Amino acid sequence: MSKEYRQDDYRISTDKARLDVAFVHEYLSQRAYWAIGRPLEMTQRAIENSLCFGVYAGEAQVGFARVVTDYATFGWLCDVFIVESQRERGLAKWLVETVMAHPALAGLKQVILATRDAHELYRNYGGFRALEQPEKWMVRRNVAPVKE
Repeated sequence: MSKEYRQDDYRISTDKARLDVAFVHEYLSQRAYWAIGRPLEMTQRAIENSLCFGVYAGEAQVGFARVVTDYATFGWLCDVFIVESQRERGLAKWLVETVMAHPALAGLKQVILATRDAHELYRNYGGFRALEQPEKWMVRRNVAPVKE
């Protein structure tokens, strides 16, 4: 069931049918340092398999965030952005607060994220902090398909 939140002339919705996938893909693949060059098919699959939040000014989409989650124990907040023309209006703060307060994420043991430059945003409006024991975490990048 989708949820909608309103603030002034803006709206945040979790209704995937409202998402402008072409807009999200264009922003991520051409302007977001973490997703430059991401193929459209990958963006579509990511949206299909995530809890998504679109930010709208009227009918125009101006922001996005998604959470990869099992809805029980774990979540990964990612692909968060507000277009440049809509920044400095508190939308990123509102988006992070809205995502973290979403009832589907209540009770998760942990939610993680990675950021190059927005630590204060996530600390102040999402309750995030640095990993307590980073030596426990591992990552595997550029995973090739498993041959059977």
